[in-house]
Amino acid sequence: MNRNLWLLAIAQGLFLTNNVVFIAINGLVGLRLAPAGWMATLPVMGYVVGGALSTGLVARSQARWGRQIAFQIGLAVAFGSALLAALALAIGQFWLLVAATVIAGYYSANGQLYRFAAGELAAPAFREKAVSLVLAGGLIGAVAGPNLANHTRDWLDVPFLGAYLALAGVALVSMVVIAGIRFPGEPPPSADRAAGGRSVVELLRQPAFAVAVLGAALGYGVMNLLMAATPLAMQTCGLPFADAALVLEWHVIGMFAPGFFTGHLIRRFGAVPIMGVGVLLNAACIAVALSGQDLHQFLVALFLLGVGWNFLFTGSTTLAMQAYRPEEKDRAQATINFAVFATMAVTAFASGALVTTQGWWWLNVGSTVPVAITGVGLLVLALRQRAHAAEQVRGA
Repeated sequence: MNRNLWLLAIAQGLFLTNNVVFIAINGLVGLRLAPAGWMATLPVMGYVVGGALSTGLVARSQARWGRQIAFQIGLAVAFGSALLAALALAIGQFWLLVAATVIAGYYSANGQLYRFAAGELAAPAFREKAVSLVLAGGLIGAVAGPNLANHTRDWLDVPFLGAYLALAGVALVSMVVIAGIRFPGEPPPSADRAAGGRSVVELLRQPAFAVAVLGAALGYGVMNLLMAATPLAMQTCGLPFADAALVLEWHVIGMFAPGFFTGHLIRRFGAVPIMGVGVLLNAACIAVALSGQDLHQFLVALFLLGVGWNFLFTGSTTLAMQAYRPEEKDRAQATINFAVFATMAVTAFASGALVTTQGWWWLNVGSTVPVAITGVGLLVLALRQRAHAAEQVRGA
């Protein structure tokens, strides 16, 4: 871990602080302002829709200006969108709040590239560990996010208005952190840097890249489906916001604490087996969630969900980086992030609609479908890899 990677890990933590606060409060603020209860998570959906819509634009900005400038543009958007969300809440305008979160999605699309930047800052032999350890920087968000939401909830007369203003401050701090990072070896900024290499269709024809996209998208989708609904489900059960903040804190700890050793596990056992463990942990999360709706069941389920996400997402990132060439990175990374955000957009809307109309139980039952699809995809890839290895042995 060199200085650049440590700073990038801090930037990752500040990025997750923003995300956790958004998840913790947007559904509740949406429930307060929305014309109908089923629309409560539209601000959460807006954040990921904005991310999906921004992936192409972010890829072009990264190709044209490089990591440093492009990341700073994302943080400037984060600062402005937080202030816009604060204004929307202050004047009670639901659709302005949704618009603010859509704009904030540009920052989210930028922040999703921190993990790829980590792999580029490290020597090839250290790539898996660099990605894993920078993701572990999300522990800052695990602690700071829920506590920031909880302690700024009543700063001002309007609940959660102070939280949005605090996020503007977080963006400014992150700008300073990113300014201290140097990205050695980055190609000079160019308008046509993304030219060359295989097309998106050709990349997706590779089984490894296709499964990496599937694992990242559905892993994030299941996590978002359950996490976004948790504050609403706990409120319905009569549990206080402080309990929801505690559950989210342990969920995000589960997401990023394994980062200190996930890279070691991937290097020893391979990305596909570790992703398979992530699928099993997601299944365990659903089983615990279906067993009841007390505080400890929410906490254990969301913690398992976080660890499962870490294994799936870190494994998917590593698997993808092995499947594309340097000149294809902007295109490949944009493809992965678009799939992630598109899936998250659907699950963000579905979480609010399902938990307010069908309940927490059916929401978890529905989550078994993407978990099963991910498991099947990993199994097929593992069998193909085994058959290919056997052919190589016979050929030798």
